[in-house]
Amino acid sequence: MKQYKMRRGEYLEERMPDLKASIEDYFGEVTGTEDYDGHELYVVEDPDNPVFERIVAGAASYDGKKDKLAVHFEERPAEDVIAEGNADAAAGAVDAKNDFLLEATGRDAKSRRDSMKRAVEDEAPDY
Repeated sequence: MKQYKMRRGEYLEERMPDLKASIEDYFGEVTGTEDYDGHELYVVEDPDNPVFERIVAGAASYDGKKDKLAVHFEERPAEDVIAEGNADAAAGAVDAKNDFLLEATGRDAKSRRDSMKRAVEDEAPDY
């Protein structure tokens, strides 16, 4: 499960007031919810794009901090997708993920990558 921060001064509930509807627009019908570390996240069991097997997404709330977007994309093996003749769906899957994350966080892929690198560097022990 990855958690994404919003851009400085922005909040998830402002960027996506109806998170469930946004998830359905990008990935398909929400079929239920799942608890992850005390956060209730939406589950899409049968995503529209055949590359995805299952998607779990929602707001991760922390006391005194801004909400983060928690997302887990379960993808099918590339060989299976290609064997079914859905190779072109891979580009659509990447676009759907990036567009969703950009709309939710206000950060493009490069900005999200840089932020994740900094988080890992901050956690590294000092020798």
